[in-house]
Amino acid sequence: MNGTFRSLRIFNYRVWASGAIVSNIGTWMQRTAQDWIVLTQLTRHNATAVGVVMALQFGPQLLLLPLTGFAADHMDRRKLVFITQATMGLLALGLGLLTVFGLVRLWQVDVFAFALGCASAFDAPARQTFVSELVTEDDLGNAVALNSTSFNAARMIGPAIAGVLIAAIGSGWVFLINAATFGAVLYSLSLLRLDELHPHQRATRTRGSLVEGFRYVWRRPDLKAILLMLFLVGTFGLNFPIFISTMSVSVFHGGADQYGLLTSTMAIGSVAGALLAAMRARPHFVLLMGAAGLFGFGLIMAAVMPNAIGFGVALIVIGVAAQTFTTSTNSLMQLTTEPMMRGRVVAIFLAIAMGGTPLGAPIVGWVADTFGPRWALSVGAAAGIGAVMVAVHYLAKYHRLRMVRDHGRLRLSMDDPEAVVAVRSRP
Repeated sequence: MNGTFRSLRIFNYRVWASGAIVSNIGTWMQRTAQDWIVLTQLTRHNATAVGVVMALQFGPQLLLLPLTGFAADHMDRRKLVFITQATMGLLALGLGLLTVFGLVRLWQVDVFAFALGCASAFDAPARQTFVSELVTEDDLGNAVALNSTSFNAARMIGPAIAGVLIAAIGSGWVFLINAATFGAVLYSLSLLRLDELHPHQRATRTRGSLVEGFRYVWRRPDLKAILLMLFLVGTFGLNFPIFISTMSVSVFHGGADQYGLLTSTMAIGSVAGALLAAMRARPHFVLLMGAAGLFGFGLIMAAVMPNAIGFGVALIVIGVAAQTFTTSTNSLMQLTTEPMMRGRVVAIFLAIAMGGTPLGAPIVGWVADTFGPRWALSVGAAAGIGAVMVAVHYLAKYHRLRMVRDHGRLRLSMDDPEAVVAVRSRP
């Protein structure tokens, strides 16, 4: 465990990770079942409706941003995560009972998605920054990457299980199983050794502290560039439920099992990307640019594939690129942010990563309905290319990225090839 899995040597992190993997599997099962019933049971293959549900579920990340970051920096993160996880478990139980008894309607799914989004908006920054209390600063980058590995291993397992269960016993039971899995993370929180936690100093409650996170980011050109790249990729590129479900149903004419399998296939690449991130001592900005470029290329591949097998291969490439990009972004922002500001900065990160969905998902869904799923994938590819352009501009301005002639050949050069986005601007 001296390399990739070194954080698992720590008791508290090991207990936390054990509960999280179970809950993450259930979460991915519910996401798969929720998108499936909206697309195939509650509508007639309406991708826009799927986009609206996604917008309602992820919109609170942006809507509640000032409150969620403030809560993560000022409240006991362990207690906050306990409350949010219990709330999400109860919501899964409610939706499951409605579905099992045949009472579920589209508007009810919308309401539950919004309520789940509100709970998740408080849960995500608290849960992400709580990891820094489980491990030392030296292991933080590794712990963040292992969290992503767990999340994406669950993405590989959960949808495949959900696809089988939806066909065998129905979507409602998938929701109920997810409700039960929240017990694992709640139990793991109760087992933590409180005297071995590494709590950071709580931020001082001062007038205007809600906007300090925005001011902090505004003074950091590196963080502004990262967040703009994340906005492009997150808003128009990370709409996989729409991409995969519409390609599976409308183009390849598959059922729930194929949809679940394709979602799990992409997770193979995501797990590989997360493990590669865990092996790195520290990510750098050039890596973000390369991952964004590979993401755009993978979506172009997916858009032109003639069959489900080729589409699945492209999804693996997309999974590696997307996970490398998001994990490296998360690690960079946490590692280069002052501990007292970390909760608010991570809340901004998550709000842009998931809060962009209310803007992008309905647009991408409309493109899929109007022009076809392949054109929707092209929108995501354009977002990846746009993120590369943002990175090039940042590196050219702050690290003197330029084209030089070397022995008659043109090549790219800059002052610090391994730049770790350490640029600071003066207040």
